[in-house]
Amino acid sequence: MKNTTRRNFLKTTIAATSGAMLASPAWAGYASKSPFKISLAEWSFHRALFANEMTNLDFPVITRELGMEGVEYVNQFFKDKAKDEKYLAELKKIAKNEGVENVLIMCDGEGMVGHPEKAERLKTVENHKKWVDAAKFLGCHSIRVNAGSRGSYEEQQKLAADGLRMLCEYGDSKKINVIVENHGGLSSNAEWLVGVMKLVDHKRVGTLPDFGNFVIDRQTGETYDRYKGVELLMPYAKGVSGKSHNFDAQGNETESDFYRLMKIVKDAGYKGYVDVEYEGSELPEKEGVIATKKLLEKVFDSLG
Repeated sequence: MKNTTRRNFLKTTIAATSGAMLASPAWAGYASKSPFKISLAEWSFHRALFANEMTNLDFPVITRELGMEGVEYVNQFFKDKAKDEKYLAELKKIAKNEGVENVLIMCDGEGMVGHPEKAERLKTVENHKKWVDAAKFLGCHSIRVNAGSRGSYEEQQKLAADGLRMLCEYGDSKKINVIVENHGGLSSNAEWLVGVMKLVDHKRVGTLPDFGNFVIDRQTGETYDRYKGVELLMPYAKGVSGKSHNFDAQGNETESDFYRLMKIVKDAGYKGYVDVEYEGSELPEKEGVIATKKLLEKVFDSLG
């Protein structure tokens, strides 16, 4: 039944894209007339992936069918395959055949980069090395890590910077960047994360500004201003995440002003991929992805 469900999901997804691409004829043309290209963050389909309606190997196929040029993997969906060269070779071949670029791997569940205990930080660095190697094999430019820690504001900065520098030194040997997303806790405080970037002071370290991840504490409701946050993080950005949840009748995201945010991105001189990362629940995943992509295309056009 699972294979049948997966086949039906893929057929439905592919069929749904036909109209989307006809309605948006410029879906493959942004590379030539805009400094931005659109990639797809795998988390956009996390429900389908967890339900085995699609697999990580399907992801590049769906990305191309949905009209995007790059893929941003999430390690959770091929957790046991980081060292499996046969699997990685197949994934790389699929992406190449589809004409999509492997951009980065988002890494979770591998430990706390800024753990207060040195031995645990070292263990975390070791845990991430296999993903650096996998990213190198696939042709990605980066892995995304979390800058989690414990302690005071300043202590966490120093601890996170220590772990990140060690990982950057390994990444440098493979020419793979180590980038940090605003992803909850102090990492969603842009001033804190900028301080970490300065302490690491390594060419391989960078940020992945996410339009919607500026919640510092979900229990207290503490947040950081997303526009100020993106502005502060952009000088260190090696990627940008177009996080979306819900849309109004005009197709605009209801929480984030994509026009304002992308102007900040453009003014920072950034050129490269902006990902579609749909995390909403009002639309099914594929419709949410299509809506986010259409919004980004409109914003790109408005920016010239």
